[in-house]
Amino acid sequence: MKIKDCMCNEVWCMTPDKTVKECATLMSNKHIGCVPICDNSQNLVGLVTDRDIILRAVACNKDVNTTPVSEIMTCNVCSCSSDSDVTDAEDLMSENQVKRIPIIDNNKVVGILTLGDLCTNEQIDEEEVNCTLNNICGCNDKNAE
Repeated sequence: MKIKDCMCNEVWCMTPDKTVKECATLMSNKHIGCVPICDNSQNLVGLVTDRDIILRAVACNKDVNTTPVSEIMTCNVCSCSSDSDVTDAEDLMSENQVKRIPIIDNNKVVGILTLGDLCTNEQIDEEEVNCTLNNICGCNDKNAE
């Protein structure tokens, strides 16, 4: 199955100069867990998750009203194209222990693929999704013994 067949096509992006508060408000209003951060040409430069806001802003006592998302975003973001196979995305999620991957076509963000998208799609093998989830959370980590 191709990523374009199960990804979320509705994506809200922000520029790096927007504040953490603006990002959190967008997440709350749109009921989303991450926001791609794009430059003025709509090229992906980072990603902010709800977890980033908690750990990199709130826990560090940053002023969310003035701190730009560029200070808390993840910069080296793994991504896939919409024509990639879902298994490619599952592999990336597993390797990088992430639950969300921006989908990029022609250097533009066109969607987001989440672990939830994989779990709710009946055409995707349940065992593969379970394996991906186990890899993300580190449940299969042999060094964890």
